[in-house]
Amino acid sequence: MPRPLTDMLASRLSLLKPSPTLLLSARARELKAKGIDVLDFSGGEPDFDTPAPIKDAAIKALGEGFTKYTAVGGIPELKEAIREKFRRDQGLDFSPREIVASNGAKHTLFELFQVLVNPGDQVLLPSPAWVSYPDQVLLNQGEPVFIPCREEDGFRLEPEALSAVLTPRSKVLVLNSPNNPTGSILDRDRLEKIAEIVLKNDLLVISDEIYEKINYTSAPVPSIAALDPALRSRTVIVNGVSKTYAMTGWRIGYAAGPREIMEAVDTVQSQTASNPNSIAQKAAAYAIRSGEEYFSPMLVEYRKRRDWVVKAFNGIPGIRCAPPEGAFYVFPNVSGLLTRSYKGVPIHTVYELAEFFLDVARVAMVPGTPFGSPLHMRLSYAASQEALEEALKRLSEAVALLD
Repeated sequence: MPRPLTDMLASRLSLLKPSPTLLLSARARELKAKGIDVLDFSGGEPDFDTPAPIKDAAIKALGEGFTKYTAVGGIPELKEAIREKFRRDQGLDFSPREIVASNGAKHTLFELFQVLVNPGDQVLLPSPAWVSYPDQVLLNQGEPVFIPCREEDGFRLEPEALSAVLTPRSKVLVLNSPNNPTGSILDRDRLEKIAEIVLKNDLLVISDEIYEKINYTSAPVPSIAALDPALRSRTVIVNGVSKTYAMTGWRIGYAAGPREIMEAVDTVQSQTASNPNSIAQKAAAYAIRSGEEYFSPMLVEYRKRRDWVVKAFNGIPGIRCAPPEGAFYVFPNVSGLLTRSYKGVPIHTVYELAEFFLDVARVAMVPGTPFGSPLHMRLSYAASQEALEEALKRLSEAVALLD
């Protein structure tokens, strides 16, 4: 009798949890397929279309027959565009051998954990944190260590909190600024204090800067790699074109850092993905060089939506919502609703509240627990103003039904 195929799956899969954002999006799509009017704000995807000139760059490449394998870590044109971006925005200069383009920033991060993490190594994750970080660390036999970031501190990593979790096995610190899900930005003063701890304790840093351009403050988002040459040699910056240029489906991310690390990433990629999509690389090169004029109107719209959504959430009893400094999410505190009930059924957790909002209001939001907070929920305002207004109306009406 042959064994069930499930018994033949690798044991490491038991470490993985399905992405809660994708699960909720799938549930919302199922309801929509049944003809139910669901408003889905669970994803992290711009609602804008990719700007036409960026598409034209891809069409041109296709017409020229640019459809073959490329260099593993990216075509020279794309690497040069990335180099120009770092010189322009962060004052950092990377050689082509210190840059690798891959199939999205998520792919980039996974490859970095593959080349940096040995069994038992600790990867330090300020929390709330993007849900894929810990699972990627676990898949690579590392130990994710969460560093609590308090709401009263704006969900920013405090240097004292970092020092408190350090052990001899601490190896990599992941920074994500602007942060998903909170939208918080690490200011330069905090970064400098964090940098002292990094250097003193011989840590490596992965700086996930995918939301760098979606910034509502008056100053550029500081990068830890730009603070000091010593940090430049300890840091890998991860970025991509998905969020800034509305190119989520094109799947181009990139990393820049010390040559020894990036050459290792290039080697892993050569055996797993060969290279990023050739046509998408051409489009990404154009976007990084020329996309700023197309992104600026998007940022204006994101800011308007942010301001409106924050005000609307703060008008619902039991919810309080701080304005995010970056990205396109709000992370409202819903603890005031977790002692309520609906038709005699108590609501104790954000999971139960998310189900209530989906079933009663027909609005999909992501519970905060997978991100590291059982008192919050995440809503993406990368959606039309009309959809946001309808969603907040539904949510307000649903909350009014709670006992």
